[in-house]
Amino acid sequence: MLLWSVFAVMTAVAILSVLWPLSRSANRQPGSDIAVYRDQLEEVDRDRKAGLIGEAEAQAARVEVSRRLIAAADRTESDPPSVGSSLWRRAAAVGAVVVLPLIAATLYLANGSPQLPGQPLEARLRAAHQNTSIAVLISQAEAHLERNPNDARGYEVLAPVYLRLGRFSDAVAARRKLIALSGESAERQSDLGEALVAAANGIVTTDAKSAFERALVLEPRDLKAKFYIGIAAEQDGDRGRAAAIWNEMIDKAPAGAQWLPMVRDALARVGAGPPKTTATGPSTEDVAAASTMSEKDRDEMIRGMVVRLADRLKENGSDVEGWQRLLRAYVVLGERDKAHKAAAEAKRALASDPDKLHRIEEMLKSLGLEG
Repeated sequence: MLLWSVFAVMTAVAILSVLWPLSRSANRQPGSDIAVYRDQLEEVDRDRKAGLIGEAEAQAARVEVSRRLIAAADRTESDPPSVGSSLWRRAAAVGAVVVLPLIAATLYLANGSPQLPGQPLEARLRAAHQNTSIAVLISQAEAHLERNPNDARGYEVLAPVYLRLGRFSDAVAARRKLIALSGESAERQSDLGEALVAAANGIVTTDAKSAFERALVLEPRDLKAKFYIGIAAEQDGDRGRAAAIWNEMIDKAPAGAQWLPMVRDALARVGAGPPKTTATGPSTEDVAAASTMSEKDRDEMIRGMVVRLADRLKENGSDVEGWQRLLRAYVVLGERDKAHKAAAEAKRALASDPDKLHRIEEMLKSLGLEG
């Protein structure tokens, strides 16, 4: 109801804005210009008698006003007030009062509904972005930054986009601007160094190395900075230092870190290779020999070996023999729940190698763990 009241007020304002000039035109009387010019002639005579103006000025004013008076009289005689003009004004008023609101209401009822909920801004923006190319979005963001050069958030959003699109110099400029506006942090310095490396075709330049070193000063555990410092050592010919940096990263890596394959590849490139992670664990013979020990000693030995094997497999999940040993050990220990969990992890780790995956599935069948 409130919405319709607002619409009614808006319509009334629009109608009054149309009717006001029409009413002013209608109230104007024919010949009013003639009366005005006659008053002006009388005023000129009064000013002359009072000595306010000279004779020459008075004569010139009389001539000008008389000329306008004659023109007004001619217009009155040639174009007297007509009924038609009044009819047109009335028609316009009726249109403003009745026809226009009727048309507006008809269109709204046909195409709109005040009961529909408003679409959230996020949904509208998402729909707009789906129909807009990345180039258009970037140009819009750049135009925004031209108008608002101190919008740090804009540079933060654009910098990684520039990097992915290969606009490396723009990425470097955006990273530098972000640091200038928001201050430095380990992440921002590392991101700047990464952009500088990309702009130099993969070379860790002096500027890039300085950015990474500054990042490590701010945060000694910054992984990106450490990795690129290792790249810098490799490019300087110091492969031993590069290998030491990357080996340290692997030693301290959390289980399943996504960046581990990249670091291992870098180690292989310098000829160092990753630390030995060949999974060792209890074989069938190990478990059988444990039967001669006391129950406590046997339990501690086997469980310790199983735990170490499971930890190593989290780091090197491609060792199919290790997974087989782990599964067999859990079954021997009677921990079938852990065996099922390890089987699922083995399948995920070996999903890209059909041959190894088949070997795990055969092992599960032999142990009665399938399904």
